[in-house]
Amino acid sequence: MQPNRLVRLALVTAALFALLSSAAPAQRPDVVYEPTPQETVTRMLNLARVGAGDFVIDLGSGDGRIPIMAGRTGARALGVELDEKLLEKARSAAQSAGVSGRVSFRKEDLFRTSLDDATVITLYLLPELNVRLRPRILSLRPGTRVVSHQFPMGDWRPDTVDDNGGRIYLWIVPANVAGRWQIRHGDQRFTVDLRQQYQEISGTVALAGGTQSLRDARLQGNDIEFSIELGGRVTRFRGTVAGNAMQGAGDGPGFQPTAGAWQASRQ
Repeated sequence: MQPNRLVRLALVTAALFALLSSAAPAQRPDVVYEPTPQETVTRMLNLARVGAGDFVIDLGSGDGRIPIMAGRTGARALGVELDEKLLEKARSAAQSAGVSGRVSFRKEDLFRTSLDDATVITLYLLPELNVRLRPRILSLRPGTRVVSHQFPMGDWRPDTVDDNGGRIYLWIVPANVAGRWQIRHGDQRFTVDLRQQYQEISGTVALAGGTQSLRDARLQGNDIEFSIELGGRVTRFRGTVAGNAMQGAGDGPGFQPTAGAWQASRQ
């Protein structure tokens, strides 16, 4: 092949590669941009109780309407998006709204974004993407709120569903409480075995008189509640979880307020 033909072939190849590259989608192929209606944005943030102390991360932020609305509540917010045109539009809108000091946007794949500092995560992603994100979300600090427009998160049952004009789901990341706990309540000592599936918990308690099932066990973030029959009376234990420790108060018939404190440690 003649040198000039080689040069022409190289130029044509380079031009074709450039054309194909410019035509490549700016978004992930599994993320379809569909803006969330403004009224739904308001409902999402209200359901998550977003306020001035929050840091909101919106995964797949599009034109930035969710982070901007969060910024208007006084919260800090980060929008994560791959489409340069949408990022430019979002930054311009944040500037016009006067929230650019609290709201920022980043070009990044949503599966690579660090979520550790978020107190609220907002989503409008397909169900399979929500499920792929679920392990990372469940590893976040207990109490982190996750709100999704329209799509659930597999078998993780939401804490709240808002159906008042387009479905919105809210999850609260639960503490890890599964295992055996030694509880001290006044001069009493007993063992509780807890089972856990997301925020749904159940268990048994071993007492001197035998074993019984916990009653009305409930977990939300770091807050835990359950009831035990002690000495023929039902006592409701309410407390908070901090790693391998719990503490709180037991109330119910037969217990004075000063004698109600309880502590627990995981074995």
